[in-house]
Amino acid sequence: MTQRLETPLLDTVKSPEDMRKLSVDQLAQLADEVRADLIDAVSRVGGHLGAGLGVVELTVALHHVFNTPTDRLIWDVGHQCYPHKIVTGRRDGLRTVRQPGGISGFTLRSESEYDPFGAGHSSTSISAGLGMKVACDLAGDDRHVICVIGDGAMSAGMAYEAMNNAGAMDAKLIVILNDNDMSIAPAVGAMSAYLSKVLSSKPWLSARQLAKEMAARFPGPINRAAKRAEEYARGMVTGGTLFEEMGFYYVGPIDGHKMDHLVPVLKNVRDSDPQGPVLIHCITQKGRGYAPAEAAADKYHGVSKFDVVTGTQAKAKPNAPSYTSVFAKALVEEAREDDKVVAVTAAMPGGTGLDKFGKEFPERTFDVGIAEQHAVTFAAGLASEGYKPFAAIYSTFLQRGYDQVVHDVAIQNLPVRFAIDRAGFVGADGATHQGSFDLCYLCCLPNMTFLCPADEAELVHAVATAVAHDSGPFAFRYPRGEGVGTQLPEKGEVLEIGKGRVLREGSTVAILSLGTRLTAAQKAAEDLAAKGLSCTVADARFAKPIDTDLVRRLAADHEVLITVEEGARGGFGAHVLHFLAEEGLLDAGLKVRTMCFPDRFIEHEKPDTQIAMAGLRPEDIAATALKALGRGEEGAARA
Repeated sequence: MTQRLETPLLDTVKSPEDMRKLSVDQLAQLADEVRADLIDAVSRVGGHLGAGLGVVELTVALHHVFNTPTDRLIWDVGHQCYPHKIVTGRRDGLRTVRQPGGISGFTLRSESEYDPFGAGHSSTSISAGLGMKVACDLAGDDRHVICVIGDGAMSAGMAYEAMNNAGAMDAKLIVILNDNDMSIAPAVGAMSAYLSKVLSSKPWLSARQLAKEMAARFPGPINRAAKRAEEYARGMVTGGTLFEEMGFYYVGPIDGHKMDHLVPVLKNVRDSDPQGPVLIHCITQKGRGYAPAEAAADKYHGVSKFDVVTGTQAKAKPNAPSYTSVFAKALVEEAREDDKVVAVTAAMPGGTGLDKFGKEFPERTFDVGIAEQHAVTFAAGLASEGYKPFAAIYSTFLQRGYDQVVHDVAIQNLPVRFAIDRAGFVGADGATHQGSFDLCYLCCLPNMTFLCPADEAELVHAVATAVAHDSGPFAFRYPRGEGVGTQLPEKGEVLEIGKGRVLREGSTVAILSLGTRLTAAQKAAEDLAAKGLSCTVADARFAKPIDTDLVRRLAADHEVLITVEEGARGGFGAHVLHFLAEEGLLDAGLKVRTMCFPDRFIEHEKPDTQIAMAGLRPEDIAATALKALGRGEEGAARA
């Protein structure tokens, strides 16, 4: 039987209201208990750990000082929100986080009134918070809006767009910069803590505002000199010149793990009335309070189940290499032979496998931070000078650079290679990280070539084909997780653009699969054959351009044509239908069915369950064929 944690103070906290009665010393004890509870919960089920450990004290202090949920507290991305969930009535739920039927790993409006804004992608909090604060002011609601944004998220342009807008307004938006790797701040100590208390206090704020108003009444030269002197003095003691220039009143840096530093500053900011937004610069340590996470913050960002004592994570023995590792190895091999091959990632070197590429070719590897828009156009610039950039970006994150894909890559017909990881369902990360839409948003673009490998061997060929393709933008997609166990080729083969392949010949039903549903399509064909139906299975390989010769043959020689893809409506199947209609191939009575994701978001589940919910299992494909032929009802209902 698992021993229960000793958390006497946390046991009394059912909501943030209970925390507002506690002293600063009690808050420190509460933070220790929240940290222990977080480690215990995540060790049982896995999830995001390091970021949450770094904001335990900040979370406790925020809910103690501010009147949540009336005051709006927004967490930028959900990785750091686990302590927030513990103290807002979801402590037991954290033992189900990211599990089927359990709570989300991110903030979710439908989950709790304490989650005023959902956050699956980074760098959105300031924009959302400013909108909320303006709405509150328009409605005459006297409530605070607080945004907690990590310094990693501050590398995204959207955060600065929001700050630029906020700095020009009178709305008192409170932004907390959670700086967890000392990338901005000078050393933190007693002096800086004292200065932060002074700078956030009413007398200082009032004096600063009075000085500004007085200076404004003097002639131009005196006014400008006074302003420069004030900015210079503050810059010397706070290092906040950048934020001040953007119109924010800067406070910090403060130690984010000391309650006696945090609470007075937060109270001062809460009770003061500066004209315009405030930024509190808070220094924290990712993985704080758990030695293995402190020593390896990257490895403990997201974890599987682990042993609390040793930190050892449970890892299932892989049956086959992951698609990500196959891509990385293939790209390294190609780069050894072609010095024009370069790699670009947007703050995901480990997730995309480019950390391996970077070890061998550090001068040809570029991590541009959480800045997908910049990543795409940066890659376009590389391509314009004759290099062969591979922009390795998750499907869900590439959505953020779509304008740049259109204008800077497709219109100019530049040969940027998009390696799209996490295509299709992703399991526990849920709807925010699903690779649902890349087929839709890329196949509609002129000049785009889009290859969808069916297995890990085909992925090796995809990399080789991308390297050889210099006549325009080229994309290829692959899922999260392990391959199917196909033997990998020693060297990738350059595939003929726009040509598929037939793996099984038949005469009644044709299944045209795109990507990694091919194994399911082959199993469905076997099931149909057992029922006496002759079935063809083809691998489309390319979503764009479509293999029109193959589609014509399948349409002419079969009663039913079924397309299967792991993507949203409007993708490959829609393009096949459009072609068939233009060619008049639907007029002869051909029955066409397109199988893809349903028109709804599917939340976190096991990948196999998500496939079943989408109706893309082998039995679903077979049932679709039978129903089209009028020989049986569709089997498994789509949930």
